[in-house]
Amino acid sequence: MTKILLSLHVLAAIVAIGPVTVAASMFPPAARRAVPAGGVAPDPSAVSTVALLHRICRVYAGIGLTVPLFGFATGAAMGVLGSGWLVTSIALTAAAAGILVAFVLPRQEEVLGQLNGEQAVEHRKTVQLAMFTGIFNLLWATVTVLMIVRPGSTTGA
Repeated sequence: MTKILLSLHVLAAIVAIGPVTVAASMFPPAARRAVPAGGVAPDPSAVSTVALLHRICRVYAGIGLTVPLFGFATGAAMGVLGSGWLVTSIALTAAAAGILVAFVLPRQEEVLGQLNGEQAVEHRKTVQLAMFTGIFNLLWATVTVLMIVRPGSTTGA
């Protein structure tokens, strides 16, 4: 049962978290490319790409809620709910989710709204978005390492 839960947890992490990290990372440069220099209106196909990336982030952020659920179930089945590495992973997961919900998704919506309104997107806004996205991705990478390596494990896995 534990191996099944662990497999489901890893699968949920790959399927749910991978796409949102990639799409969120692609969003700022795609938004910059959507607005050509010289005050020309945004390219409609580039704007639709930015909209698709935002939709992927929103949808997979919702699907990503399954990752902590499987994590708690796996931790309970393994009897490690009080372990430091798991508590740290839970805290980092909460921080990553908070950054995604409070900083990344709202800024993506703002940039997308500007593109749809054929307004210029400030370079500063896309740089800030890239910074928050980088922090989000770094937190998820750390959680992934903690969940795979499990510090203190005698098996190393």
